[in-house]
Amino acid sequence: MILVFGKTGQVAQELARVIPSAVFLDRATVDLSDPAGCSAAILTHQPRAVINAAAWTAVDLAETREAAAEQVNAIAPAAMARACAELGIPFVHISTDYVFDGAGDVPFGPEDATGPLGAYGRTKLAGEEAIRASGATYAILRTSWVFSAFGTNFLKTMLRLSETRDALTVVADQIGGPTPAAAIAEACVRIAVALEQDPAKSGTYHFSGAPDVSWAGFAREIFAQAGRPVAITDIPTSAYPTPARRPLNSRLDCSATYDMFGLSRPDWRQAIGVVLSELEIPS
Repeated sequence: MILVFGKTGQVAQELARVIPSAVFLDRATVDLSDPAGCSAAILTHQPRAVINAAAWTAVDLAETREAAAEQVNAIAPAAMARACAELGIPFVHISTDYVFDGAGDVPFGPEDATGPLGAYGRTKLAGEEAIRASGATYAILRTSWVFSAFGTNFLKTMLRLSETRDALTVVADQIGGPTPAAAIAEACVRIAVALEQDPAKSGTYHFSGAPDVSWAGFAREIFAQAGRPVAITDIPTSAYPTPARRPLNSRLDCSATYDMFGLSRPDWRQAIGVVLSELEIPS
């Protein structure tokens, strides 16, 4: 049995499709603000592997509530990892491109220097560091720009806005790889199984959709496939201020993930069609 922290998030709901036999822990069952409870849940269930698909993802809110975000993004995963180390089982943890400073235009590799721009990135980085120090067999899977038919995400926001607007301004100087949550879920399961067989594969890996694109380019493809005539005007990040700074360069070098696990970067353009179908929007 695989134990999953998270139940209502995008990746967790996709994991429920991939591994319906897994045990999913929601906030009502185990609150990530209670690290001891997280550890106890693992020791009680005695799973073969643990996937942490839960996180504080409110990037802007983290700027004023960093301690709360750190509890969820760093202290709780550290407790999970230590419990996994105690049982000798793999721990797969989802992280983010926000651990980098977004400088330049070259894809970031797993071993590149980090430099988060805000509280969210700092708390996710602290979680990574604690997992590495836990002694567990682990995989930290950094990803970016997650989308699906579930929850709140950029694709669904664009579709909602297109119901009442025929023109939008969208940031064009942030570049990254939109990543379907379904592909992340499948990757987590494959990696967990691989770590069971070979703990030496422990490490930090990247997994994002291809090809890299701007938010504006992503929006144009969404509207093209949905058949919605929305005019997109490119704007710089400076024209759309937010409480938390966003990295301009979210490109991730995913070659090590392919080399180690045979996982190719998913084509987000194809995934848009799948999501539109699930949302019952003709494409």
